[in-house]
Amino acid sequence: MELRPFGTTKRDVAVIGQGTWNMERDDPAAALAALRVGIDLGMTHIDTAEMYGSGAVEELVGEAIAGRRDDVFLVSKILPENASRKGTIAACDRSLARLRTDRLDCYLLHWKGRHPLEETIAAFAELRREGKILAWGVSNFDRADLEAARRIGGEHAVACDQVLYHLGERSIEHAVIPWCDAHAAAVVAYSPFASGRFIRPRTAGGRVLEEIAAAHGVTTRQVALRFLIRHHSLFAIPKASSPEHAVENAAAGDLRLADEELARIDGAFPLGARPRELPTL
Repeated sequence: MELRPFGTTKRDVAVIGQGTWNMERDDPAAALAALRVGIDLGMTHIDTAEMYGSGAVEELVGEAIAGRRDDVFLVSKILPENASRKGTIAACDRSLARLRTDRLDCYLLHWKGRHPLEETIAAFAELRREGKILAWGVSNFDRADLEAARRIGGEHAVACDQVLYHLGERSIEHAVIPWCDAHAAAVVAYSPFASGRFIRPRTAGGRVLEEIAAAHGVTTRQVALRFLIRHHSLFAIPKASSPEHAVENAAAGDLRLADEELARIDGAFPLGARPRELPTL
C-alpha cells in the first residue's frame, strides 16, 4: 500500500483508507471482518464519526482496532451541533470512549454549523495540548471556509479537508485542492464510488474505465479509485461492507496508471464549471 505524508501531521498515511459511513446498516460480522482485513492489507487510515449510527459505528471500529491501535491512523468527526468549546471537548471524550482509545490521530468538524469556528478551533487546540487529538481538520469546507479556519488556527493548522469526490463530482479541483496544496493540507475523498451509484458500463466513460481495467487486469472500481488519488495531496476512504470488497479496494493502492490513461479518464469525466456551493451528501 502506498503511503504519503498526511498534511502537516508528520505521518505517512495509506492513500486508500477505510470509510465507515452507513456501516451500521451492514451485517456487523461482515463489516467487522472487512475492517480487519483492510488493516491487514495496509488500509490503516480509518475514518468514522459520532454521527454514524449515533455512535454505533465508532463502537464497531473500536472493536476492529482492539489490540492494534498503534497500527492505525484513526480519524473521527464531531457534529456541528456539538461544536461549541465545551461541547467539542465532551464530544471528543465520548468518541474516545466508544473507540476504546486515549487519542485520535485527527479530529474533524463534520461541516460548518451555528457555533463560531473560533470556539471549535479553541477546543481543538485544548484537545491537542491534552494529547487527546494529535491533529485537527475539517470536512465539507470550501475555499472561503478553509481560509477562515486558517486565519483562526494559524498557518498549517488545518491538517486536512474531507470532501465529496468521485468521477462524476470533481468540483474540489477548482479551489479546494489548490488551497490545500498551498497550505500543506491533505485532501480526503469520501464516497469515491458515488455512494453506490458507480459509473454504468455502457456509457462512454464506463467503456474507457473498462478498457483501462482490462489492460491492467483489474476492476473498473480500482481504476476509478486510483484516478482519484493521482495527486500528491489526495487520499480516499471507500467503505467496504465485506472482506472481498476490502481486498478489491486495497489493491488500488498499488495500481499505477500511465499519464495517457489518466488523460483518457480526465477527458471521459470532464471537470465542469465551478458550482456556487461545494457539493456534499
